[in-house]
Amino acid sequence: MSVWSFSDHLHDTWPVHWTGAAHAMAGMIRVDGKAYRIMGPEAVCERAANQTSLTVRPTQTIYTFQANGAEVVLRFTTPMLPSDLKLLSCPVTYLTYAVRSADEKPHDVSLYFDVSAEWVVNKPSQQVVWHRTPADISGMSFVYMGSAEQPILEKSGDNLRIDWGYLYVGTPAGQSNRTVITSHEVRTRFVDSGQIAPDDDTNMPRPANRDWPVIACVMNLGTVSEEPVQRMLLLAYDDIFSIEYMQQKLRPWWFEEFGGFQEMLRHCIERYPAICRRCDAFDTELLDDARRIGGEAYARLVAISYRHTLASGKIVVSPDGSQPWFMHKECFSNGCMSTVDVSYPASPFFALFSPTLLNGMVAPVFEYAASGQWPFPFAPHDIGRYPKGNGQVYGNMKLERQMPIEECGNMILMVAAGAKATGDAGYASRYWSLLTQWAEYLREKGLDPENQLCTDDFTGHLAHNTNLSLKAINAVGAYAMLCEMRGERSQALAYRTAAKRMAEQWPRMADDGDHYRLAFDRPDTWSMKYNLVWDKILGLGLFPPQVARKEVGFYLKKQNKYGLPLDNRADFTKSDWLVWSATLAENRTDFDRLVYPLYRFINESSDRVPFSDWYFTSTAKVRGFRARPVIGGVFIKFLTDPQLWRKWAQCSDTLGPCSAQADLTRPSTSSPSPGP
Repeated sequence: MSVWSFSDHLHDTWPVHWTGAAHAMAGMIRVDGKAYRIMGPEAVCERAANQTSLTVRPTQTIYTFQANGAEVVLRFTTPMLPSDLKLLSCPVTYLTYAVRSADEKPHDVSLYFDVSAEWVVNKPSQQVVWHRTPADISGMSFVYMGSAEQPILEKSGDNLRIDWGYLYVGTPAGQSNRTVITSHEVRTRFVDSGQIAPDDDTNMPRPANRDWPVIACVMNLGTVSEEPVQRMLLLAYDDIFSIEYMQQKLRPWWFEEFGGFQEMLRHCIERYPAICRRCDAFDTELLDDARRIGGEAYARLVAISYRHTLASGKIVVSPDGSQPWFMHKECFSNGCMSTVDVSYPASPFFALFSPTLLNGMVAPVFEYAASGQWPFPFAPHDIGRYPKGNGQVYGNMKLERQMPIEECGNMILMVAAGAKATGDAGYASRYWSLLTQWAEYLREKGLDPENQLCTDDFTGHLAHNTNLSLKAINAVGAYAMLCEMRGERSQALAYRTAAKRMAEQWPRMADDGDHYRLAFDRPDTWSMKYNLVWDKILGLGLFPPQVARKEVGFYLKKQNKYGLPLDNRADFTKSDWLVWSATLAENRTDFDRLVYPLYRFINESSDRVPFSDWYFTSTAKVRGFRARPVIGGVFIKFLTDPQLWRKWAQCSDTLGPCSAQADLTRPSTSSPSPGP
């Protein structure tokens, strides 16, 4: 459910899908007979509550409103806890309301929420149907809707929305709470009377844009005083099948864990208070760590990036049923699936929080490359167009559209990051022949790359790319590290010697005085050398410290108000690479000076869209791209602190030693409860 508010106030606009298509939700609070909207535009209700605060945390977004003497805190919680892969895979979000009197007077309060059929179709003209579950599930009543056609995994592309499966809305069972499926005009009825339609609309199937059917909920709180009264709604999506891989439909990972959707819902409902406490603890610990290593601006970037990174893909069951795969979409580009040079900038997130999912991100590419369908000696760019991973479609498989050095380096470095996180190269052994083939390719061709694309393909082909050369050199060194971990000492020595020799040549070939060139043959040019960061993270020891030192000093002279440009050719930058380049800094002061302009862009840009990774550094205008997994690159700073990396990686996938991952079961007066 990659659904966002594209406005600073929740009641300014409709929530939207990441593409910008409306995925309407409406919310109101009725205080002493007067209704005020808290979610959705003026069409919901003329009066708006006063939004007094907004807090974004890794797993939660929290809005506070005041209306007619009452205060309501609306908390969206998506339990993406990396210690619990079972829970992490659940397509569930809790909406928790806490209402109290803000003026020391009692108030009669009711809450309204609805969600439209736009959530379950690609185009509003598609027909929809709706139903109720025959029985309550762990004390909650559920209504669900979906497309009438259910074209499971039939379409692929970029500007698309899911039009199969079913959106579920759950409310606490009880006479004070009512749910109805009806026309959007029910909002006016609530404003006028505090009531909703008595019976479900039976006019179905019908297009989502005909009278705009909604699932509407009213929760009557009665008299509210200074003690908060709480209610919880639950949103969940059953997509039935998530991905097609080599003509095989793959189930979501939660299906493997629970065996059915209602069983998954039951798990999330019954553990709701403990899950919320765990989310609170996780958010606090993660942000405290981020502040300690990168300051307040960096912590806020971490907060806004966490759910963003995971929202771009799906955790599914591998074709043989043995492991979870994370398969993502190259959003706002061409819709490619499991794109290697998109996985690469996202990889710090997964290396930190879930090496299991990092392995599950590269596995589909390895399997494709080993299948016989891939004709080239280097690594693939992608495996298809989301959600159909049936073979590469990028560039029509033409050689000139491939990224040989880029993708070979990316695959090796990602596997090496996973091995470093776990201290075990066992996963690399599964695909050792391919890794060896690609490492040899880099050893032969990587020092001075031929004319080809790199991940920044929007800048076009470039020969003698110095940053691409850095990737190849570090990847050869990373392969040597993997050889050493596997006990292959002679191979390790051979490849480390090769990497060291390449690293010794690079500064002389790239030197341009007080910095290094964009391309070896282009004097008076410059670029971010973000690929250099892996020498530091993996402890390869290939480059002397003065290489990074010289680059960082130059970056500080070249950055604009909103950040460091990607290179000398244009004013735009890439958010992920900016943080990687800042991570080259030897001290916090320089890191802060490079990262703060990125935070300023996020905070001040007039383009209120999901964290864009491609924008202009002088104006803060978005150039393109949003809601993409590459934002996981923000977390790379954590990987430079071995103790922090070890702590979070050890917490992954199982309840481990870090406090945020403990299954907190003690009663807490501050913990939300569903309410009667």
